[in-house]
Amino acid sequence: MSETWTVLRLLDWTGEHFSKKGIEGGRREAELLLADLLRLDRVGLYLQFDRPLQAEELTAFRARVERRARREPLQYILGEAEFWSLPLHVNPAVLIPRPDTEILVEEALRVGRAARTLLDVGTGSGAVALALARELPGLRVDAVDLSEEALAVAAENALRNDLSGQVAFRREDLRELTGGPFDLVVSNPPYIPAADIASLMPEVRDFEPRLALDGGSDGLEAYRALAAQSQGLLAPGGWLLVEVGIAQAEAVRALFAAAGLGELFIRPDYAGIDRVVGGRRPGQG
Repeated sequence: MSETWTVLRLLDWTGEHFSKKGIEGGRREAELLLADLLRLDRVGLYLQFDRPLQAEELTAFRARVERRARREPLQYILGEAEFWSLPLHVNPAVLIPRPDTEILVEEALRVGRAARTLLDVGTGSGAVALALARELPGLRVDAVDLSEEALAVAAENALRNDLSGQVAFRREDLRELTGGPFDLVVSNPPYIPAADIASLMPEVRDFEPRLALDGGSDGLEAYRALAAQSQGLLAPGGWLLVEVGIAQAEAVRALFAAAGLGELFIRPDYAGIDRVVGGRRPGQG
C-alpha cells in the first residue's frame, strides 16, 4: 500500500476482501473497523471519504483486516459490544452478547418487576445482570460465573455503566449454586450439544469460550442442574427464567415441571424461535 489510499478506496477494497472471505456485511464491518481506528462515527467517515490515510494508520488497519479475515469476531477486535443499549467491553473470555438474549431480559422484567433479589447464573460479560440492574434500580443482583476472566470483564462493565454498587460478582459452579433464596433467577447457560460445536460458524467455534458454549452431550446439562436446585434457590413465588437453543424449549419445560415449578411458559424470539423458558416456585412471594 505504498500508493495513496483514501478512506473510500480502502473501504471499497476491504469490503470486497471480506466478501471473498465469506463475511456477510463486509462493507459495513470495514466501516466500523476504520471508523473506530480513526475515532470517527460512520457519518464522520462518510464526510472524509477523500482523506488519505497515513502510513501508521494503514499499518494498524491492515492488522485489523487480517484479524477479521481469519474470522475473529468484529466485537473482539473492537473490544466492545452493545446490549440493551449498554456499552460493554468484550474479549475472548466472554460470549459476545446477542440481541436474542434481550428476550430473556424482557421476560424477567415482565414477571419480576417486584423482585428485590436476582441471581444471574453464567453472567459472562455481565450483560443480563447489568441490563436488569439498570431497569430495576432497587434490585440487588448476584452474578456468578465459573471463569475468573469472565468475572473480571463483568466487573469492568459494571464499573463502566455505574452499576458496581448494585451488582456483586463471584465465582461459582452452576452445579453448586449458593445464596438466596432469590425472587428471580436468570441464566443464559451453555446449551450447544458438544458434538455440534465443530459445525458452528468459525467466529463462534474458534474464538468464543468453549466453557460458555458446551452444554454436554445433549445440550441440556445446565438446565438439569438449574432445575434440580430451583426449589432451594427460589423464594416462594420466585421465577426461574432461562434462554434455550433451537428445539430445546419443550425438553427444558419438562425439566422444570418435573422439578415442581409451575406457571410454565415458553417465549419465542422475534424470529419465531422458542427462546426463553420460565417457571415459578409455588407459594406466595
